[in-house]
Amino acid sequence: MNLPEPQSLGYPSMMDDIQRGTVKIPQFQRDFVWTKEKSALLLDSMIKGFPIGTFVFWKTKESLRSIRNLGGADLPLTPDGDFTQYVLDGQQRLTSLYAASRGLKIQRDERIDDFAEIFVDLEAAEDDPIVIISKDARNQGSVVRVTDLLTKGLGFLSTFPKEHHEKLDLYKDRLQTYQCSIVLVREAPLEIATEIFTRINVTGQPLSVFEIMVAKTFDSSRDFDLSDKYGELIDKLQDVSYETILPATILQSVSAMLAKACSKKDILKLNKEEFIDVWPDAVNAIFSAVDYFRGYYRIPVSRMLPYGALLVPFSYFFYKHSERPVDDKAKRLRDFFWRVSLGSRYSHSLESRLSQDIQKIDDILAGKLPKYEDPIDTSAEFVWQNGWFATSRSYIKAILCVLAYKEPKSFVDDSLVKISNDWLKRANSKNFHHFFPKAFLKKKEWEEGDINHIANITIVDDFLNKRLIRDKNPKKYMSEFKRKNPNLEETMKSHLIRMDKYGVWDDDYDTFMWERCKAIARQLQSRIIRQDIDSAKQAVQTDDFDETE
Repeated sequence: MNLPEPQSLGYPSMMDDIQRGTVKIPQFQRDFVWTKEKSALLLDSMIKGFPIGTFVFWKTKESLRSIRNLGGADLPLTPDGDFTQYVLDGQQRLTSLYAASRGLKIQRDERIDDFAEIFVDLEAAEDDPIVIISKDARNQGSVVRVTDLLTKGLGFLSTFPKEHHEKLDLYKDRLQTYQCSIVLVREAPLEIATEIFTRINVTGQPLSVFEIMVAKTFDSSRDFDLSDKYGELIDKLQDVSYETILPATILQSVSAMLAKACSKKDILKLNKEEFIDVWPDAVNAIFSAVDYFRGYYRIPVSRMLPYGALLVPFSYFFYKHSERPVDDKAKRLRDFFWRVSLGSRYSHSLESRLSQDIQKIDDILAGKLPKYEDPIDTSAEFVWQNGWFATSRSYIKAILCVLAYKEPKSFVDDSLVKISNDWLKRANSKNFHHFFPKAFLKKKEWEEGDINHIANITIVDDFLNKRLIRDKNPKKYMSEFKRKNPNLEETMKSHLIRMDKYGVWDDDYDTFMWERCKAIARQLQSRIIRQDIDSAKQAVQTDDFDETE
């Protein structure tokens, strides 16, 4: 990589380079937010000969997704064969200068800022503001638009009173000869350029790997824009209630398919052409994985997934194996899903563990049972001891997946309970019903940890929870439902509750909790292929940390 070069460039020349399409704003830059007041202050500094800071440009022939219409102006593409200079630092200043020099109108939510309405006050003293945004109360012919000062000829300027001609010439010359300080980074790799950008903008939001990959993979000749492709993917996933999948997870999935590794470093090393080539197959594999979650595991929405990152190994599986797995492959894949979910595997060191798990998926594809480093405990005692309810916990989400698999039905009329991403955002959702209501148990002096426990949670519809149950004791409200729903005994089995055996009719919370923990444990046991590690008396991990991007 060449060392950065300090340079200077005249203000008009820099504006001409923007007009020609050789200076661009990369997609990972933020929106233009400077006000006219701030832009006027910048121009005032230039007219007074003050420094306005250094611009950092990255000169490259890489084709990135750039903000083509800088400041609302319709700018051309970089001419074929020319280098593009992407702005790494100074976007707000540069856009301000360009908007003022061309008199652009900038759309800002509900208003439009007219940058033609930035003026030079010809009567101002040198130590007063010379560049202003309003000519109110100024004498006729004593103010001139910046854009006119820069672009109009002698004929226009001579129409001003003679006493202002000297300042008109002076200020026009100062702007036209102003030398902008530039540091030019020549032909560095994208990851170096984005690292420079991130370090310069230490007080701002660091660039995400997705923002960098949007820039890196853009290809107009192949009509590929990762930002648009991701948007299309999420729109389709929304149709099946899986729209909360993170962009980082999609990139990790593609990286697993191409490199069998998922770290940020691995993703940034992916070849652009190979990334674009694999995208259609990657999308198909992602949809196959989602269909499998929804169909075979009956997980109706993405927020219920113990980890969104489970999409990575499963999309890798379907990339390598286009048909649905059967027999031993299906059992081993199911075992993998539940071991990851119940053992908090992706709560720490996500990238490295995903890479390790690609090998486990390869074992399953090869007809082998993977070996696992961490044990799983599916006993009722473990459920009892570790079941405190918080929807951020992968362990709790896993048990919610078990409850969803049973397709829970309404206590009232036996209809299926609708589960949506919207109400799974929070643990206090009305759709999470404490079967023994909190108020009832608090009167009985039960501890909070025993009350707010997954074994006391059922999935119900909002209407049922708000209107019909509230804080009544189970014996009372279930007696009311029994009169309305003659099929109540079978209905409650869809919630893993046996009315005749779980102490419901006696308001016996001890019996209810223990029996329901046993019912949950039986469901978990049926999903795991036991291995020696599970009996090795090694500590089993569960925690309340969700995966990181």
